[in-house]
Amino acid sequence: MAQNKPPRGADRRPLRPDTIRSFTATTTTTLMPFLLEAMPDRKRTAVKDLLKHNSVMVGETVTSQFDTPIEPGTTVKVNLTRSFPVFYNRRLKIVYEDDDIIVVHKGYGLLSMGNDKIKEGTAYSILKAYVKEKDPRNKIFIVHRLDRDTSGLMMFAKTIEAKEAMQHNWNNMVIERKYLAVVEGKVEKPEGVIKSYLAETSQFEVYSTQNPKEGQLAVTRYRAVASGNGYTMLEVSLDTGRKNQIRVHMKDLGNPIAGDKKYGAKSSPIHRLALHALTLRFVHPITRKDMFFETPVPASFEKMIR
Repeated sequence: MAQNKPPRGADRRPLRPDTIRSFTATTTTTLMPFLLEAMPDRKRTAVKDLLKHNSVMVGETVTSQFDTPIEPGTTVKVNLTRSFPVFYNRRLKIVYEDDDIIVVHKGYGLLSMGNDKIKEGTAYSILKAYVKEKDPRNKIFIVHRLDRDTSGLMMFAKTIEAKEAMQHNWNNMVIERKYLAVVEGKVEKPEGVIKSYLAETSQFEVYSTQNPKEGQLAVTRYRAVASGNGYTMLEVSLDTGRKNQIRVHMKDLGNPIAGDKKYGAKSSPIHRLALHALTLRFVHPITRKDMFFETPVPASFEKMIR
């Protein structure tokens, strides 16, 4: 007869408080020599063990790489008690993190945030749990969204100041956003600009109109980068950020995105929407530094046009 398991955590010893040492770099170097100089009381083997057990954090990123570059002003933290929490999720990867923002690579099929039916298992809820594991007082804020079936780069704010700085001045703060879309057929013009007003039906389907009183202005720029096998790969950039903008404008172009049955696609060779947020460049909301991130082209996109 199976015995009842004790409550989760009941058999664990009380956690000791973390002993964390913090150091700030004054010169350009790499992580191992920096740690050896910062902690002269510890032998190289002891420092290697700290790295091996994820007890070293550069900025806000836990690292075990001894040759991680260190720039002047970088903060390095060492937890002498235990490992730092390491983020891992099959559908969400942290690309960059500091005290104010998190940049992630979101997988397709993952909602950016919850809705009336789904609250958990979204990019927002996953990151919320992650930051609260570090400190229950921590928060996370949505800055912009990607459609559920669009993969690629997204940014979240960790402070209300960062959130408001980005949202109140979005068009000036975001310098560049590029997407990759694989569309059906061969595009008539290799590059161009699509401009219309986007509105939404009561069934939440976005449509295009030339009536400025009916919708919000949307401007999409595109450039063909490759074609073959009945598909064209486009590099797409946005002057505006409207809901479903790229998907609707590709339909207007006469070349719906592969896998986008909602907006007219007849095929779905990779069983997903062939739309990916490739690059994200913006002004950091607090430090005002120029931040640039880029992700690889999905291998499945390249196979479609071979």
